[in-house]
Amino acid sequence: MQDVARQLHLLRATALPRRPAPGQHVLAPSITVMRVLPTDIDFYLHVNNGSYLQMMDVARSNYIADIGGFPKLKARSWYPVVAASTMTYRRSLTLGQRFEITTRVLGWDERVVYLEQVFARGATQYARGVVAGRFLTRGSGERVPAPRVVEALAGDALPSPEVPADVLGWARAQDVAHRG
Repeated sequence: MQDVARQLHLLRATALPRRPAPGQHVLAPSITVMRVLPTDIDFYLHVNNGSYLQMMDVARSNYIADIGGFPKLKARSWYPVVAASTMTYRRSLTLGQRFEITTRVLGWDERVVYLEQVFARGATQYARGVVAGRFLTRGSGERVPAPRVVEALAGDALPSPEVPADVLGWARAQDVAHRG
């Protein structure tokens, strides 16, 4: 049951995305507001670690919607996949709590786009996820270079912000970073 509730949430966020945020840039943060559902909690009465990953999927879909990315990706037959992710948990979210997930692009290399997703209530951080996202071409499964994806989504070629050293170290350890 736990998987089904957030899977339906993801289906809705992807198939019927929210409207693009006017003027939203690919490097601007996107905020998704959620509430902890009964299906999100485990026997310890806090959000199950797997639920965080599903919530992050929804927030990434909202990020793509905010920048008007779904039609651009569909026109090119590109779709996003997670190459790797890591989580840090600081506090427990519990039943009924309202929280925000702030999704932002940290940067990219030739292979992947690095995103940070922070779970917070007010100024208090509850968890932080880092995701290495890759884009593939529907049908062939061919990898799309991250700079091409960013250019398509931004409408212009952009230089990547400097990816934080801890994220690059993690990406190299996971073998998802550009090998050049």
